[in-house]
Amino acid sequence: MLNSNKLFGQGDELPKAVLVGLCIDEEPEETEKSLAELESLLETAGGKCAVKVVQTKAHPDPRTCIGSGKVAEVAYWCREYEAGLVIFDLELSPAQIRNLEDAIGNDVRVIDRSMLILDIFALHAVTGEGKLQVELAQLKYTAPRLIGQGTELSRLGGGIGTRGPGESKLETDRRHLKRRIAALEAELETLDRTRRTMRAARDRSQTPKVAIVGYTNAGKSTLFNYLTGAGILAENKLFATLDPTTRKLTLPDGSSVLLTDTVGFIRKLPHHLVRAFRSTLDEVVYADALILLVDASDPEHEAQLGTTQDLLEELGASEKPTLCVYNKCDKGASHSFRAIGTVAPNRRTVSISAQTGQGVELLLNELQSLLQDGKRQVCFYIPNAEAGVLNRLYRDAVVESVTYGVDQIEVLATVDAKTHGALRAYDPNWEESTDE
Repeated sequence: MLNSNKLFGQGDELPKAVLVGLCIDEEPEETEKSLAELESLLETAGGKCAVKVVQTKAHPDPRTCIGSGKVAEVAYWCREYEAGLVIFDLELSPAQIRNLEDAIGNDVRVIDRSMLILDIFALHAVTGEGKLQVELAQLKYTAPRLIGQGTELSRLGGGIGTRGPGESKLETDRRHLKRRIAALEAELETLDRTRRTMRAARDRSQTPKVAIVGYTNAGKSTLFNYLTGAGILAENKLFATLDPTTRKLTLPDGSSVLLTDTVGFIRKLPHHLVRAFRSTLDEVVYADALILLVDASDPEHEAQLGTTQDLLEELGASEKPTLCVYNKCDKGASHSFRAIGTVAPNRRTVSISAQTGQGVELLLNELQSLLQDGKRQVCFYIPNAEAGVLNRLYRDAVVESVTYGVDQIEVLATVDAKTHGALRAYDPNWEESTDE
């Protein structure tokens, strides 16, 4: 199970870490921006940056990622600032971690960006499913990077990058590790079946599903709370929300939607983390529409929007009807709002403040309009012998009324263009409606 003890013991001073970046193909400014985000992740985990070290190389050193001179420099800064942790802004192999720890010495721990993100996930997991997902991801990713170091895995739970399941002597009991992973996967599969059942029930209710997506700390939970009064955790921290929450929201015309708050995205989010939280991210995949939230007060908001778009494409959700919302306009950023342009062309945009409520009424009207786009009310006449078509309408449309006749069923339903086209044979006014 996840370690629930206080993260850093009893001292008041925040633990210090040395951050290391490697500039290979990207511009130096991009490396600096990524390191600044890594520093924010460290602060979210409860630590403090002592110094940042950057090396420009044609390719990573296979033994230590950075050159021997930089390793010596990192060791010097660890001694100078009494830092007990080194965090690399890229993924390290188990051998690289072992070699770096041996070279730096003084019991300094070395972790990478993925391990730090997993640590934050462990801190913020609330539901049983969230905790299981985090533990499984930790065991699959972190444990192999500890095997062979001559240290028991019971060190997990003692500092940043070490929260975890707490299995001891993992390196001498790999069979136990495999059994635990298999047990976690089985539990998550059971929970996933329950989630699929709940999702099917929502589908039968014919209530549209809308997911709030965006970069971490864009204000998704704040907006969700403002719209639904859910009262979920909303902090100015990265990954404050890990577990999805769904509530009913009433639109201005009186219709209802199911609104879901989701985990935030971040640059360099490892593929294995996307896979580990796939069941959670499926809330985005199965949504009928998306609210893509952007922190317009962040100078990096365009790059963050691009990252979000890339991850949505990876999930197969990039083509969904999307309302792009620039948030935090109360912070003086509204004057810098620009059309999304090449990142998300031809999409509705609106600027708001989820904190004060400014612009939220316009957001709701735009969302309502987005959900109604391309839909129309159609009267279908279905022969009794083909009554199964009615099931299709119940699944893919909003059925307003059903009248059973001697030879046929008259169904009044609100359908989108795709469903209308598929069932055009049952609409005697099809040609007329397509000419409008």
